[in-house]
Amino acid sequence: MGAPKDQIIRTLIPARIDRLPWSRFHTRMVVALGVAWVLDGMEIAIAGAVGNVLRERETLGLTTVQVGFAASIYLIGEVVGALVFGRLSDRFGRRKLFIITLGLYLIANGITAFSFSYWWLLLFRFFAGVGIGGEYAAIHSAVDELIPARYRGRVDLAVSGTYWLGAMIGTASTYVLLNPDLLPVNLGWRLGLLIGPLLGLAVWSLRRHLPESPRWLVMHGKEREAELAVREIEEHVRESGGELPPVDESRTLVVRPHGEVGYRDVLRVAFRQYPKRSILGATLMISQSFLYNAISFTYVLVLSQFYGVSPSDAALYLLAFAAGNLLGPIVLGPLFDTVGRKPMISSTYIVSGLLLAGTGWLFKEGLLTATTQTLLWSVIFFVASAAASSGYLTVSELFPLEIRALAIAVFFAIAQGFGALGPTIFGALIGNQQNPDPTRLFYGYLVAAAMMVVAGLVTILLGVKAERVSLEDLTPPLSAATK
Repeated sequence: MGAPKDQIIRTLIPARIDRLPWSRFHTRMVVALGVAWVLDGMEIAIAGAVGNVLRERETLGLTTVQVGFAASIYLIGEVVGALVFGRLSDRFGRRKLFIITLGLYLIANGITAFSFSYWWLLLFRFFAGVGIGGEYAAIHSAVDELIPARYRGRVDLAVSGTYWLGAMIGTASTYVLLNPDLLPVNLGWRLGLLIGPLLGLAVWSLRRHLPESPRWLVMHGKEREAELAVREIEEHVRESGGELPPVDESRTLVVRPHGEVGYRDVLRVAFRQYPKRSILGATLMISQSFLYNAISFTYVLVLSQFYGVSPSDAALYLLAFAAGNLLGPIVLGPLFDTVGRKPMISSTYIVSGLLLAGTGWLFKEGLLTATTQTLLWSVIFFVASAAASSGYLTVSELFPLEIRALAIAVFFAIAQGFGALGPTIFGALIGNQQNPDPTRLFYGYLVAAAMMVVAGLVTILLGVKAERVSLEDLTPPLSAATK
């Protein structure tokens, strides 16, 4: 049931959440929810590694373009999942949806491991993507709404960065599973696709014990449930030995529950009320999505076609690449809360774009080996990983709570619409030639680099000073009323 008409609620719940010290509750929440990025990282790493294997006759005998399209269909599934479950998350709550979406991913990816044809592979890769896409919308909202303001930037970046922990797990597993001396070639890739569901099952119970977002509850007129949820969180903090600071009564928020919102509300708020923020969010999300999807899904193909690296040996190179990506958000993340959003977002986007262009030129000139190529990519994506994570952070914290998950979904969908082209385009640039031309791929790298630099410049012009600021101060809820 919805909130009573004209219901007025005066609440300190956002202020109570933002004043809390870090506790074991916050750590458990980050682990339970952050697994979404771990799972997606595993999926991308394993898909990239098995792509070359799936071209062999003993497996599915795919072409390079088919391998790229199989990657793209997973990304298309993520878009559908984000749009569908993003709206449901705003309507029915964060908790219900991040349990449902995890279940969908587990089932679909488990079935994918038994693919016997290209079309079977495409179908269930699509539904696995739907589950992960739904995770993004629900979980980014939950994390930002439950984390105190002074930690929000670093935590959001670190959680997004755990994608690369998953990539490392997936890459390490493929080093064994794709080694033909250890396992039959048509068995190893199937076992690889079962690793994600096994990890997801391991964290299922953790998610079941997380509370609903108190912010979401109060904005939907569920004042009593919101009070119980925030008291539960405060009790966890006390049990961790933390002291509860006093609440500033001047932070009282007055709300009139807004009711159900839809895609039209998102478009109205995004493009009429906050057009500059929408341009900023779309630019950040599109540029990082194209860059990452293009490089990640074709990494093994580049190593194989240009440097003669075998699929099993490619795993060692991927580990170094993933390590750089994992460390970037963790090391640079605190600076987004201290130095500030605008300087850090703009600099990470611009620097990573310039480094990619320079490395692309060295690649075109034939001055790199598989080792030096990997080392340079690791440096580039140490910076680019923090940039990419900050794109999600920006969209999540700059739009009202009532449409937060759906706004994330819409911008994610727009970004992935461009990003999904990356694997297919770069796969075509690599081609099936005996002696592939690096110049064609260099032009692709230049396009991706230019997009990152442009995003950095847009941030300088349109960025928002959001560090250590309450979500409600950054963007008043649609439910906000006059005191």
